[in-house]
Amino acid sequence: MSQKYNSWTTIKLLLPFISPHKKALIIAILALVLNAATDAILISLTKPLLDNGLMDKNYYLLTIIAVAIIGLITLRGLSNYTYTYCLSWLSSKVIAKFRQLIFDHLLKSPVSFHNKNPIGELVTIITFNTQLLSKASSDALIILVREIAYSIGLFIVMFYGNWKLALVLIIVVPIVIFVAQVIAKKFRHSLVSMQKGMGNIAIAADEMLKGHKEILLFNSQKYEKNNFHSINKIFRKGVLKIALVAGLSTPIIQLIATLALGFILYLVASQTLDITPGSFTVVFSAMLAIMRPLRELTSVHLELQKGSVACQSLFELLNSPLEDDNGTIEFKEPAIGNIEFRNVTFTYPSRNNPALNNISFQINKGETVALVGRSGSGKSTIVSLLPRFYDISVGEIFIDSINIKNYTLKSLRNQIGYVSQHVHLFNGTIADNIAYGEKDKYSKQDIIKAATQANAIEFIDKLEHGIDTIVGDNGVLLSGGQRQRIAIARVLLRDNPILIFDEATSALDNESELLVQQAIEYLQKNRTSIIIAHRLTTIKRVDRILVIDEGKLVEEGSHQSLLLENGQYANMHHIQFNS
Repeated sequence: MSQKYNSWTTIKLLLPFISPHKKALIIAILALVLNAATDAILISLTKPLLDNGLMDKNYYLLTIIAVAIIGLITLRGLSNYTYTYCLSWLSSKVIAKFRQLIFDHLLKSPVSFHNKNPIGELVTIITFNTQLLSKASSDALIILVREIAYSIGLFIVMFYGNWKLALVLIIVVPIVIFVAQVIAKKFRHSLVSMQKGMGNIAIAADEMLKGHKEILLFNSQKYEKNNFHSINKIFRKGVLKIALVAGLSTPIIQLIATLALGFILYLVASQTLDITPGSFTVVFSAMLAIMRPLRELTSVHLELQKGSVACQSLFELLNSPLEDDNGTIEFKEPAIGNIEFRNVTFTYPSRNNPALNNISFQINKGETVALVGRSGSGKSTIVSLLPRFYDISVGEIFIDSINIKNYTLKSLRNQIGYVSQHVHLFNGTIADNIAYGEKDKYSKQDIIKAATQANAIEFIDKLEHGIDTIVGDNGVLLSGGQRQRIAIARVLLRDNPILIFDEATSALDNESELLVQQAIEYLQKNRTSIIIAHRLTTIKRVDRILVIDEGKLVEEGSHQSLLLENGQYANMHHIQFNS
């Protein structure tokens, strides 16, 4: 069961993030109190101004009051600037800290977490929810400190003006608190809906941008337009509902305060009270002025509700499990490359049936082994388990006779070079992508050498800026074959002793496939390699072929021996070459 987040929970969770910057917070609070005090003092000056200055024509006093007003206004401006700057500085620090924590957490989150959480929703949490939490918290602090201080100051001013009239306000306060609680409950529900709506908008936009070619190809612009219109409409209604709920507080509080003010006027009109013009003006002005802090103090619940809703999504993400990295062994030298799967059974978290069922096999140092089988047979699952994208609960996987769970994740993954069908390139230069993650470690000559070995230099040299050419978002400016060769160069540069090729040539034309295949063969020298391939022409010269079906190893042998067995592999070969 998830933790219930409320205003006070939010405050307690935020304290560790704020405490390192408590000096800025203390200065901001002092400035807020000073700002509120100047406002209250300005109103209190009305009494001596009217009763002693104007009524008695005391021009010396009027001069002193004029100077005092100028000084107070100046002080008010300085305090306003001080708390605004300090809170903005503090807020930016908290936002930066939160975003970094979330980003770091997502980096260490398991693949299963990313599989079930849409990218758009996670981006919304990093951007929108962190901003919402920080703004809500800083706004709430301003309201709490300044308006409470201002209210106390106005209370003092009213009692200074006429204590009997000031007592009327005591009736108003509990009514205002009750109204605030009612509105806050309504507000929270609307905020949760709005946050979900923002996530849906981000998801829809992300899918549209990533699938733009498919949308054009299938002429589904109208469908996507209508879908986004529906999502946007729901979000707009949610925002409007929040505005309506929040807007209720102002007229209700004003009505309550006005009734109290009307009662005061009635007491004065009925001559129940003996009061001077200055005293009446001070109490009257203070009563009018106190409407604002009362209204704002009502809204503090709304601001804290915004913060608590954002806080819930942030801390639920931060409390989600990370990858299990409890291994202690590190490779002091590159791995020898012996691999063993022993009685491995694996089921994806979102499925009921196992993807692998009691599978066992060995791959020796320097051996090239191909995994073949129908789609969904478990081939990609096998290669996903080796770098521990997922952890098994039944069976064991060994590299060089040591269970891979005993290796640190960093050390384990440093031994494995991975080239998939869907190569991801980062929005930078070709050189940045080849040396990705370790740009400071490799020289320009190292990068060019790797690109040459990967058969990539022939197209790189034709580009205007060579290896300094920007590849665009996910390498959109390059062809599929060019992207594959950059991915191979990336692996070549790191000299990983274990290689995985997950259908690396399946989407390429004949010319590109030939160039990529040559690069792969160069890369495989003296390395342990696992190849997943649908095109059987690419695996004729491998040392062994493992045929996987429904998560089980059903056949094993060389290309020729499996053809002679006339089993499942022979049937696949017959279909591909005789269809």
